[in-house]
Amino acid sequence: MMEPKDWYRSKTIWGALVAIFASCANLAGFDFGAQDQQQIVDALTTIAAAVGGVIAVYGRISAQKRVR
Repeated sequence: MMEPKDWYRSKTIWGALVAIFASCANLAGFDFGAQDQQQIVDALTTIAAAVGGVIAVYGRISAQKRVR
């Protein structure tokens, strides 16, 4: 069975958000092609994973109790 993952690690979620953003931007006169959208999804996924790692390290450093 597949292990669950955090929402911010999901390319499907980021892809949907980028598609929504691209649609709204298209209405405003901007054009994002499929390749541009994929690059944005990849960048956002990488950034979200890095932020998650930083939060995990900060949480461990600032924790009041030790891990068993």
